[in-house]
Amino acid sequence: MTVLRLNPSATSSYGRHIRTKMDKVTATQLSTYNDEFNADVKNKLATLTVSRDAYSEALGDRSSYLQHPAVFSHKLSIDPPITNQKRSGRCWIFACLNILRLQMMSEYKLEELELSQPFVFFYDKLEKANWFLENVLATMDEDVDGRVVQYLLKDPVNDGGQFDMIVALLEKYGVVPKDAYPETFHTSNSSEMDALITSRLREFAVQLRQAHGEGASSEELRERKREMLADVHRVLVVSLGQPPEQVTWSFYDKDKKFHEHRDISPLEFYKNYVKVDCTRLVSLINDPRNAYMRKYTVQYLGNVAESQGVRYVNIDIDAMKLYASRVIRSGRPVWFGCDVGKFRISSKGLLDTSAVDYKSAFNFTLGSTKAQRLQFGDSAMTHAMVLTGVHIEDGKPVRWRVENSWGDTAGIKGYLTLTDAWFSEYVYQIVLDKSDLPERVVDVLDQDAVELPPWDPMGALAQ
Repeated sequence: MTVLRLNPSATSSYGRHIRTKMDKVTATQLSTYNDEFNADVKNKLATLTVSRDAYSEALGDRSSYLQHPAVFSHKLSIDPPITNQKRSGRCWIFACLNILRLQMMSEYKLEELELSQPFVFFYDKLEKANWFLENVLATMDEDVDGRVVQYLLKDPVNDGGQFDMIVALLEKYGVVPKDAYPETFHTSNSSEMDALITSRLREFAVQLRQAHGEGASSEELRERKREMLADVHRVLVVSLGQPPEQVTWSFYDKDKKFHEHRDISPLEFYKNYVKVDCTRLVSLINDPRNAYMRKYTVQYLGNVAESQGVRYVNIDIDAMKLYASRVIRSGRPVWFGCDVGKFRISSKGLLDTSAVDYKSAFNFTLGSTKAQRLQFGDSAMTHAMVLTGVHIEDGKPVRWRVENSWGDTAGIKGYLTLTDAWFSEYVYQIVLDKSDLPERVVDVLDQDAVELPPWDPMGALAQ
């Protein structure tokens, strides 16, 4: 295959590194591969077994899930009903609100409670649209074919997000009970709405760049941007409904006593009834590619324009486990981000690095380090959930209990078990209150942040 350089003056790596001839796969190679495969009778058995089911089920190691039953030495006393994000990427919102509701359930003696994920979702989409258009204005002089602009255009209002992003939304808009702003088809099946908004935003990007090229002033461009956001708002209201400005919260407590709180704004509900100061919560990451005890951020990652953005403190994995286990043993949950697709036996609700026996079927094991997987694109934060239990043996964690948001038919009645070995390899982030951390860790927030590129895997949960 011959590759032509389209732009001889380009300075990208694509332009610099040109392969003019590639080694092809030959018939002789294929014949050798087939002969080697057929010579080993074990491969026939592997084909009969693996071709009929998912790898995780066909190759699930029975000893792994027998060794790690869903029993825990320390578990939260409240088990609220399992939530379901359905066909959407709202895990980060569900996980946060699932934590906030636990404090309310305890204080108000509730058997069940769900806060409105759709309410937060609505304003996240609107703020992300504004964030995108602001970044379009900020990159007017960048090459539209360059990596940064193309990255910004890729998925401007995707469902994902980071913990600091939901804090920004809660502090600005508040939240409401779910029955005050429930699900619609498009909150639970968001892809069609996302695609429409994305197409419209890309058209707006074209218009803004053209206006810039024609000499429009910054204020003229921003005025156009404000007009453009009206279209996004219209799509959201038509698809999701208009968010309430006042709500009434009515409920029965565990003693069957009726309570009613009337005419509450969403922000008042968050401040006066949720009563969790989310601004005190710190995102801790474990990223072995980069220096520990340093503060990091990801370029162009965020939603609310006036917020502080996304901030991480990078710590080693043993410290992360220690802090998380202490919080759980004190009776409180922990929000966390991980790569949920790795070594998971769905039918058993188990995440374990030994759970899937690839060696028996394929004659190899996967042996990259955590840093290598991050650097070479084999792993990233893909899902957020809540740690609600830990099993301690000889003073060390052995396995962790996880509340998921995939409904009560996923895992074991909606819960998962992850082993400590899996935690080491595939957990990337936890969120804790400043009071749960040593002062030296909290002090890292005062550092100037190291800025990671927009496509860095530490931003993948929001992508």
